[in-house]
Parts: sequence; C-alpha cells; structure tokens
Amino acid sequence: MEEIEERGAVCVGAGSGIGRGIALGLGAEGAYVLVADIDVDSAARVRDEIAAAGGRADAAGVDATSTESLAALATSAREVLGDVHVLIQTVGVIANTPLASASEEEWAWFTEFHLMSAVRTVNAFLPALRAHGHGAHIVLTSSMAGLLALSPQMTGGVNTGLYTVMKHALVGYGEMLRYELAPEGIGVSVLCPGLVESNLGATSARHRPERFGGAFADPSGGGGMPPGAMPNEQVGPIVVRAIRANRAYILTHPESRPLVEARQQALLDDFAFAAEGP
Repeated sequence: MEEIEERGAVCVGAGSGIGRGIALGLGAEGAYVLVADIDVDSAARVRDEIAAAGGRADAAGVDATSTESLAALATSAREVLGDVHVLIQTVGVIANTPLASASEEEWAWFTEFHLMSAVRTVNAFLPALRAHGHGAHIVLTSSMAGLLALSPQMTGGVNTGLYTVMKHALVGYGEMLRYELAPEGIGVSVLCPGLVESNLGATSARHRPERFGGAFADPSGGGGMPPGAMPNEQVGPIVVRAIRANRAYILTHPESRPLVEARQQALLDDFAFAAEGP
C-alpha cells in the first residue's frame, strides 16, 4: 500500500511507547490518525502531538480485550476518518514470571492482551478495511521475542517466557493472516522490534483487570528502560516504509540478525541430525 497521505489510520494501543511512535510517523506522512488506547488521556496527548506537528488526528478510548469496545471504536473510526486503510495493533503486557510458576490466571491475562486482543481488533476492523476496495494494511506488533527464545541471562535477569510464547503466537497469526488476506489486496506485516523506549511495565501493572488479579507493582520498579533503547519516535518511519513496501516482517534492529541466524542454524542442525537416521 504505497499511498499513506490522506488515508485513515487506526492505531490501537497508541497512547505511549511503540504505538505512539507509529501514530506520530503516520501523522507525519499525512495520514488521518485515530489514536486509541485504554488510557484516554494518553491517547489525547498523542493526538495533540500529531496536531502540533501539522497533522490530523483524533483520540478515543478502547479496551482491546472487549469485543464490544472494539466494535464501538470501529464504528467511530468510520464516522471520524471515513475509509479506514491502515490498522495498527500494539497492545501487550509484560511481567517477570517464570513459565514453571505461572498461574492459569497469568496465562489467561497474557493470552487476552497479546493474541486475543489482536484477533479481536482485526475481526472488528476487517469490514471497514474491505469496504472501500482500495487496498489496506494491517500491522500486528510482536517482538524480537517472537523470533528468538532468550534466557533471563540475556534479558537483564527478567523472565520473558510468557511474553515470548505470546509473541511467537502473534508471528504465526500474522503470517497466516497475510496469506489469507493477500487476494483481497490487504497486506499484513508483523512488527518485531528490538528494545524500544516504552512504559510497558508500568502500564501492564496499572491496567491489569480485576478478573486477572488487578493492578500490581511495576516490575521495573519505576526505573524505566535500560540504556540504549531506541526512541519510539524512530519506529514510525520504519513502519511507514515497510507498509509501503508490503513487507511481511518489520524489523527495527538489523544488528539482531546474528541471533536469528544462530537460532535457525540450530534448527538446521537438528534436521541434519534427523537425516542421519536411527
């Protein structure tokens, strides 16, 4: 989808972090952006940033775990934007919980906020993306954790098992969805960012619903991001370029390539071992 200017774009989970960066990037390219987030005040601040830079934007609240809330957002988007050509989904959570000790409640929380929030968002907006017949594009946010499996020793001591499982699920969902929607002229990209500035730990802690245990202490301890995180504003232009080129994967940190190659080589080594026979 080469044309971005004057196109309607909905960014779900764009009140902060990567979603904010993408919303700003789309606004800078002339898209009319609807910034949606569970935190309406945060969404409004991003809307105002886009407007201050000369772009067009609106803001709305949404609970991406609620079919009803997403349906209401989809209706509002068509009223505000007219046609919807771009859909960005960046909702997710993180917690420092080892897989072996994770409760079913924690598994349900991660499943709802990663995989099912993406599924529900796509289902809610597909009618609008199909309606105008001019082509469209969906970006689902996974992570480098969707392409790798890293031990706590490689993640600053944080147990990212639940996060990694869900990000792998999003990779599979996004790639299969890409095959299914391609004949309709709807592109699908899976965004797999490396370390990007965000407040995911804080928002995960603050917004966990009561049905999954309620709010809890920020796992980062309020310490913020580790040094070297990419400013989220830099993600927007990368995503816009990839949408225009209809890339299957959007990667922010090319320097991570050796890690992916090493993982793939390990798989190839196991194929070689299997070929040796019993």
